[in-house]
Amino acid sequence: MTSTDLDPEVRDLLVTAAHPADLDLARLHTRLAAAAEVTGVLDVAYRTLDTPVGTLLLAATERGLLRVAFAAEDHDAVLASIAARISPRILHAPVRLDDAARQLGEYFERRRQAFDLPLDLSRSTGVRRALLGQLRAIEYGRTASYAAIAVAAGSPRAVRAVGSACATNPLPVVVPCHRVVRSDGTIGQYLGGTDAKRTLLRLESAA
Repeated sequence: MTSTDLDPEVRDLLVTAAHPADLDLARLHTRLAAAAEVTGVLDVAYRTLDTPVGTLLLAATERGLLRVAFAAEDHDAVLASIAARISPRILHAPVRLDDAARQLGEYFERRRQAFDLPLDLSRSTGVRRALLGQLRAIEYGRTASYAAIAVAAGSPRAVRAVGSACATNPLPVVVPCHRVVRSDGTIGQYLGGTDAKRTLLRLESAA
């Protein structure tokens, strides 16, 4: 995209950005994000959210919540991957993620047990998409084994596939892979770290 392809309002804001003394940078960024959203040139919006399991990165397309990432996943690397695989038109624009941030806040305050958010699962297909659906079916405060999820998905031998789906879950917490444990009752691994997994399970068991 060249500068001549941009909406005039966005182009004017970018020109202003080249002369930061003309406008407070925080206000400039807010105006630029709003203009990009309105004119349809913002493909992916992101923000961060401080939680009991650390700072989460939230990213969303117009279709819905695309990514929830733990600090352990390296937020910069996650954003670079989104830019490469989804779109380079990505901007820190918290407004698009206000509802997601609110619902996650309510969850961590034990005031919400289920999320009501549009999700963008376009990058998950086939078996992995089906397994993510099974993860969403695990009720708040309950756990299920990797083997039980495989059986529920109609593939009893797909225990490793369940583990892979959990390890690559793009929407942890919202799609609750933390509720999947080993058959012997131990908690198993977690992309946010085992401490984060224990925190989430304790939070739900205390509700």
